[in-house]
Amino acid sequence: MEKELNRLHEHYLKNVIPALQKELGYKNVNAVPKIEKIVVNRGLGDCKDNTQAFNKAVDELAAITGQKPIVTTSKKSIANFKLREGMKVGAKVTLRGEIMYEFLDKLISIALPRVRDFQGINPNAFDGKGNYALGLTEQLVFPEISFEKIDKVRGMDIIIVTTAKTDKEAKALLEKIGLPFKA
Repeated sequence: MEKELNRLHEHYLKNVIPALQKELGYKNVNAVPKIEKIVVNRGLGDCKDNTQAFNKAVDELAAITGQKPIVTTSKKSIANFKLREGMKVGAKVTLRGEIMYEFLDKLISIALPRVRDFQGINPNAFDGKGNYALGLTEQLVFPEISFEKIDKVRGMDIIIVTTAKTDKEAKALLEKIGLPFKA
């Protein structure tokens, strides 16, 4: 039984790889940059004392990504923030394989166009090693989240980790995949 590829993964294999080989001058198909993983992170320090709100926010992240999040805890105690070591302060999900391509497809085709006053994503948010960071201010842009069921609008950070060596290669990869950069 052959696994069915996501439409974005298929687009990457059939269109993006040959285009990048031609544009960047790669002779070997395996040298072409690819997306390794996507990490979706959500800081939930505002509801560290409210277990019900914390669990609801973690469940929202699970619904958005299709995978159970890992709860992150504080490493140090900080008295000014009323934070003790080991308190739950966030949640993150690392997506790989087909789930990663499904999430990226949903992000590009559904979520980003639903962002208010969307002009495109920042072309300068690369880290110097070929990875891209994107912040969303609200979870309502995802179709899995119902406006009536949320208690508070919370954002999330999305980090796209690529195998590209430079930001130029990573940007070429993400543009060909379909991420809408600002002009």
